[in-house]
This record gives sequence, C-alpha cells and structure tokens, in this order.
Amino acid sequence: MFIESIRIEYQRYKELGEGTFRQVPPDRFFEKPGVENNSLSILISHISGNLKSRFTDFLTSDGEKDWRNRDKEFEQENLSKEKLMEIWEEGWSVLFATLQSLSDEDMDKIVRIRGKELTVVKALHRSLAHTAYHVGQIVQLGKYFAGERWQTLSIARNQSASYNQNPDKER
Repeated sequence: MFIESIRIEYQRYKELGEGTFRQVPPDRFFEKPGVENNSLSILISHISGNLKSRFTDFLTSDGEKDWRNRDKEFEQENLSKEKLMEIWEEGWSVLFATLQSLSDEDMDKIVRIRGKELTVVKALHRSLAHTAYHVGQIVQLGKYFAGERWQTLSIARNQSASYNQNPDKER
C-alpha cells in the first residue's frame, strides 16, 4: 500500500515535468534565467542522475554511486530535446523498476546514501521531496519560457469551484 502511494506521487511529478516539456520550445531548454540558475536541460540531467544513482541496487549499495558525476550534471550540454527526453526517461525507468521490486515489508530495511543510514521509507521520502523540489523548478521555468502560451498543469486560476465539483479529474 505504501509503495503504491509513493509510486503514484512520483508518477504525478514525472507527468508535471513532461507536461511542461511539451509546452517549452526546444531552443529554450538550455536557457538560464540567471547565472546561478539551472536550465531545463541541467535539471533533467540532475534528476535523472540522482534517480539512477539512488535506485540502482537500492537495497544493496550506497545511493551515491562511484560512477555518478554529480558536478557534471550541472554543466550545460547542448543536447537535442529528444536526447534530453531519453536521459529523463532513463532515471525514471530505474526508479519505477526498483519501486516495483519493493514491498511494504522492505520499509524498515536500512539503505545508505553517502554513507548515512536511512530506513527505506525515509530514503523514499527524501528522494520524493528532492524530485518534487526540482520538478517545481522545471514547471516554474516552463511557465516563464512558454509565456502566454502556458496551459496550466493543475487547477487553473479562478477555477477552484468548478474543479471542486468534479475532483475526480485528478488521478
């Protein structure tokens, strides 16, 4: 039951990201709204790298893998939108395969992230919060880049009453 609720929440954030990507012109995936800000391409690379590292051999190895180069995830690369979507999907595929392999009985097991011991449930919450944080950044950038063409991914402004009459629209 717990694993399924976590999987659903991750799926929601994946869909928010993808709903944003569909609305952003490909050339704006590399744009940064300031020197210290991340572009969509950097956020895609970072989220994917994080998910791959954390969820590869999740129960048996440290979540910060030797093969991960976290700092490189924050370097701008000029990749096609198609390649970025492949990178995005790679991370999510690793995550969802691992979630599929877990059961609620695994929640009290201990995993490590950078040597720090966490229960599986705490590691999942930590990862979900991290992912949601960055997907929120993706949505904010997407709204900025799409401008007036932006179509909301949640309840539209001034539409709460209408939504509340049919809340089953939300998964």
